[in-house]
Amino acid sequence: MAEEEQTTTLKNTVTIEDAGPCKKKITIEIPQETITNATDEQYKTLRDVPGFRKGRAPRRLLEKRFGKETSEQVKLKLIADASESSIKDSKLDILGEPDIDFEKIELPAEGPMKFEFEVEVHPEFELPSLEGIPLNKPKVEITDEQVTKEIEQMRKWSGVWMPREDGAVQQEDQVIAEVVLKTEDDEEEEKLNNIEIYVKQPGFVAAVPVEKLDELLTGAKAGDTRQTSVDVPKTYFREKYRGKKMDIRITIKDIKWLKPTDLDNNFLVRLGVKDEKELREKTHEALHNRLETQLRTEMTEQIYQYLLGNTNFDLPLDIVARQANTVLQRQYINLMTQGLSREQIDEQMDQLKASSEERAKEQLKTFFIMDKVAEKLEIDVTDEELNGHIAGLAIQQGQRPERMREQMAREGTLAQFRLEVRQSKCIAKLLESAKITEIEGKKETKKAGKNAGKLVKKAAGPEKKPFKKSKKTTK
Repeated sequence: MAEEEQTTTLKNTVTIEDAGPCKKKITIEIPQETITNATDEQYKTLRDVPGFRKGRAPRRLLEKRFGKETSEQVKLKLIADASESSIKDSKLDILGEPDIDFEKIELPAEGPMKFEFEVEVHPEFELPSLEGIPLNKPKVEITDEQVTKEIEQMRKWSGVWMPREDGAVQQEDQVIAEVVLKTEDDEEEEKLNNIEIYVKQPGFVAAVPVEKLDELLTGAKAGDTRQTSVDVPKTYFREKYRGKKMDIRITIKDIKWLKPTDLDNNFLVRLGVKDEKELREKTHEALHNRLETQLRTEMTEQIYQYLLGNTNFDLPLDIVARQANTVLQRQYINLMTQGLSREQIDEQMDQLKASSEERAKEQLKTFFIMDKVAEKLEIDVTDEELNGHIAGLAIQQGQRPERMREQMAREGTLAQFRLEVRQSKCIAKLLESAKITEIEGKKETKKAGKNAGKLVKKAAGPEKKPFKKSKKTTK
């Protein structure tokens, strides 16, 4: 049943009712007296006409000369004032701007003016109990095998791409290709040159997700062409492609494989260690620190899943699609604060941009829930706190704090960063009162929810510089 509220604001009759998930329909009736008064006021500004004494031009003449323009101005002003007042007085927490079709609204010659429009609003829901949230914390153990794999991965990060001698594409290769994209409703093709494609699953071609890309390209040689068709997700970050069927043609120009760097003295010096024993010791320490960070990340994800599982509200797809860029900005900042390398961030951003409808909805739901949690816990972020977090991130990224803040302001991510800091404060508060149970003997912790999986795994993954260089590093 539609929830209905009726009030009178500035002599306007306002009716508000539900129009679907996160949508309200507002109907406004402006009485004739208000229209007449507004019209009279508008004509008073037009009384100075050449040939007549100041302020003495006849109303009939003004109506003949300026009637259409005046009516339009009065209509727009009345609609703007009435719609703004209806939202403010009703305390609607709207998303974006009202959807008003001004062209279809007419200013009547007699009688009241009635119009309606829709607004998108923050979802209405009740939070579950925030005290004693049940969490599992697995005990972690670092093995020699994990240390070895970590060092192998570091060698890959320091490796170089080499031409593949046998000339046939294999798993994990890098392909340089000419790519042609064509959507179902577009007659023209979009051609992209020298696009880097990594042969793996899931795979991406020019940031477009392609299922079984590894199977498509494996075995191909330079000069070969491979074609496929994909259904672009309805929440894809580029509106041009969103929800459309796309044909993709890949013409291979070059094929490369990643040659890991040698585990030699040069490699050890770059990492700031004297021998392989010290490398293993510091790698073990770095792995332990990152796994502790991973545990916190996973417990955070458990909190998200608890809140999502105990909170029920719907989000229409158009809101999800439109808010996708905001979600991406928040995820980008989140990845930066986890200390990931540029390569890891870029890879995950490609995956986030291609998120499924369900994942995009979950991310946006989490945002709304945490916004309400912050309000309930009365948590905010001061300018001093924000500057402190920016300084910490700048040091981590090797930049000057003031320059990083300027860059965030310029890119429009400063507000999102503040929200991310506020959300982190909320999680810290919830962890203080959480009911944490340690579980035995798991070397790899179970992912708390489908939204966390790869993100958590990557967050604990290797970085180019897993530990600080020692003071004895050779110049």
